[in-house]
Amino acid sequence: MGMSSRANPKVVVLMGGPSVERDVSLSSGRECAAALRVSGCDVIETDAGVDTSAALAVQLQEIAPDCVFNALHGRWGEDGCIQGLLEWLRIPYTHSGILASALTMDKQRTKEVYAANGLPFMHSVIVSRAQVEAAHVLTPPYVVKPFNEGSSVGIYIVDETANGPPTLANDMPDQVMVETYAPGRELTTTVVGDRALTVTDIVTDGWYDYAAKYEEGGSSHVIPADLPAEIFDACMDYALRAHQVLGCRGLTRTDFRWDESRGLAGLILLETNTQPGMTPTSLAPEQAEKMGMSFPDLCRWMVEDASCDR
Repeated sequence: MGMSSRANPKVVVLMGGPSVERDVSLSSGRECAAALRVSGCDVIETDAGVDTSAALAVQLQEIAPDCVFNALHGRWGEDGCIQGLLEWLRIPYTHSGILASALTMDKQRTKEVYAANGLPFMHSVIVSRAQVEAAHVLTPPYVVKPFNEGSSVGIYIVDETANGPPTLANDMPDQVMVETYAPGRELTTTVVGDRALTVTDIVTDGWYDYAAKYEEGGSSHVIPADLPAEIFDACMDYALRAHQVLGCRGLTRTDFRWDESRGLAGLILLETNTQPGMTPTSLAPEQAEKMGMSFPDLCRWMVEDASCDR
């Protein structure tokens, strides 16, 4: 069951929600809603809030939209939960379905799929925070991060000079991912439907953190990235393959690290995002714009691509 081809489809933009990425989602949602209005959609902005999903289900049934544009980020919004609710209500929706959403939210299981399909990744383990704080779990340098939250919230880099293991903030989960640090350049490629768009080289001072991602001037984007053809083509190929083997739909963005001293062997996949940031200056829409697809056109394409049974 796909999106109706009405000239002015009624679209609910779901945003906000109860995750740690609530604020980012609100800004994505507002921008997507504005762009969808430009493209001729009848838009209702709905904050998924911190209420129960039961209230949201009733609200969606009352609105009876032609589709839901999912602008949620983080848990509940991109981990298969909201997708399950929308399948239950039989409301067509954007982005990936239940399985791909749940799978990509779990960074360790994502790597198992990469591994099974010959895609390069960085070694990591899932351990308790107590183990992380007791002794080095891996040889430094390594990174400690939640394995089922989005963005760069709560990331610790333990470098070679560290005297001992890190002390984690209280809001870190009981189970965390410890990953060998991948040196080099940060690259990213967006996939829209069945094609990879281009490669962006994200240039930052130091660690590309949450602030750098969402604040002006935190990083500069070189697009298309100035890379050897072999590396550029590999990013495009790997991103599309990751999208396909994970079973993703709509739009995704796969992030890479490239250690140029090691050539092609130095290119690894960090993760695949099924709900990447969606403001006009975000990485994915910026790539679409570079390839001749305006932000309203991109959002409208996503609405037309919406369906159930994704």
